[in-house]
Amino acid sequence: MLSNVGFFLRPLTIIIDNRRKERIPLYWYAATGLSIACYSYIYQISMLWSVFSYFTRADDVLAGIVIFSLGVSSEIGLVKLCFMYANIDKIQKITEGYLKSDAASARNSRFSKNILHTMQSVKKRGVIFWLVIISNGVVYLVKPIVTPGRHFMEDQFIILGLEPKYETPNYEIGFFMMAVGVCVTCYLPANITAYLITVAGYSEAQFLALGHELANLWPDAQLHCRAMNLSQSVNEQANEYVKMRLRELVKIHSTNVNLLRDIEGAFRGAIAVEFLLLIVGLIAELLGGLENTYMQVPFALIQVSVDCLTGQRVMDANLALERAVYDCRWEEFDASNRRVVLLLLQNAQKVATLSAGGIATLNFSCLMAVIKSIYSAYTTLRTTMK
Repeated sequence: MLSNVGFFLRPLTIIIDNRRKERIPLYWYAATGLSIACYSYIYQISMLWSVFSYFTRADDVLAGIVIFSLGVSSEIGLVKLCFMYANIDKIQKITEGYLKSDAASARNSRFSKNILHTMQSVKKRGVIFWLVIISNGVVYLVKPIVTPGRHFMEDQFIILGLEPKYETPNYEIGFFMMAVGVCVTCYLPANITAYLITVAGYSEAQFLALGHELANLWPDAQLHCRAMNLSQSVNEQANEYVKMRLRELVKIHSTNVNLLRDIEGAFRGAIAVEFLLLIVGLIAELLGGLENTYMQVPFALIQVSVDCLTGQRVMDANLALERAVYDCRWEEFDASNRRVVLLLLQNAQKVATLSAGGIATLNFSCLMAVIKSIYSAYTTLRTTMK
């Protein structure tokens, strides 16, 4: 199931999956190096020069804000890539753990089918996010091509060393470098976030599947006894079956919680920096005017929304598991099995979460708080500017 992430980025799959022994082709390294070089020159060096030198001298604050918002929002993908490489050993271990967990579940069992059912929804979530981010980049690239005359993706952008920007070959070189920078800006966060959606979604799927197993635990035990034609000590035999299944379910839950904790540890820094960049970028985009930044706002806003949605889904699945423990008909169990259920309940009540740097828990409340903070900062700065 986790192999579905290969749909998004083959080199990333090779890196995060220890089972893949083939080397990344050299042309990927060459293309990546060229792309990051173009991106860095356009959206870091030229952006800083434009904002703090060119537009400062020209006294064009609005253009400077628009270019600044574009540069800040574009940093997300590179930041996430750097964090992934810094934590590559941990991410490989996490991926291996999920693959082993998936391989341990019996194929065509109810547990496996329930996981697969939830993962289908998770995959749709990841694909929709990927398509929205990539489509945003495609539209951003196509707009100047279909517009009559020579245009850049952002006509106010001044590229250091390529002036006058609309003359040949400055225009062709600048357009190519900016187009490559747009690809880096969209492609990296689309794929890395898709990976996070997939692995966190697998934890969500396991929580929900575990809850379904617990809800059917006692009926399964009775069916087992009837299938074995046990006429005496049926309750004792049923509790033996429950004991065996509870051991399996507790082990699966413990493994899943540990893996989710590892995900949170590996990505919390990246998500914290991402949120900071997106908040600053969105404030700048609003200050620059939606008529100038209408292509940038959806790019930034959907990334905050998807991260919070991913965290909320995990919390909801954990809550569903907690309720299933209450409803597993534990009153029918013997004392030993009741103690195991109590232990499972205590573990389930420790809500599994994803966070941004350990400061903010990713959920819908966090999303609303971020949006309110952005709007408050925007209105304050807008009043100051006026």
